[in-house]
Amino acid sequence: MGTLTVWKFDTAGGAENALHLLSRLQKEQVIRVNDAAYVTWPMDRKKPKTKDLGKLTASGALGGSFWGFLFGLIFFVPLLGMAVGAAVGALTGSMAHVGIDEDFISEVRRQVVPGTSALFVVTSDVVADKVLRPFKETGASLITTNLSNEQEEQLREAFADTEADAQHL
Repeated sequence: MGTLTVWKFDTAGGAENALHLLSRLQKEQVIRVNDAAYVTWPMDRKKPKTKDLGKLTASGALGGSFWGFLFGLIFFVPLLGMAVGAAVGALTGSMAHVGIDEDFISEVRRQVVPGTSALFVVTSDVVADKVLRPFKETGASLITTNLSNEQEEQLREAFADTEADAQHL
């Protein structure tokens, strides 16, 4: 089973600063990072800046299309208005089938606001106490959802097709 973990930081640079910790924990083999991305949202910006961290992982299993879609749902759809929001509502419902539901999206949207940042990590093989403690020491708070192996595979398949299509353009 994979876990989509979101570590929220109370500063705009907190998530980027925590990358060395994530990398160290992976080298210590207390966590396997399947894919990762982060969001930084300076106080003076209307929207956050996002970055896919495929280089941190062996495969970048889900890819930039997944992160773009997820970040769009969380941070940009509320700004687009009701017509687009309704259309994307159907897509949000389809994400629930793979373990990412409206409650999760709403919770991340509520907590990751201007002046904060967040590190999004899809992991497996986690030694929880050896990962939780160092992240909590950074002042981060945890938002998480579990993905079954089947749900994680569905996400990989869905976004692998999207990545392949984008590369042919």
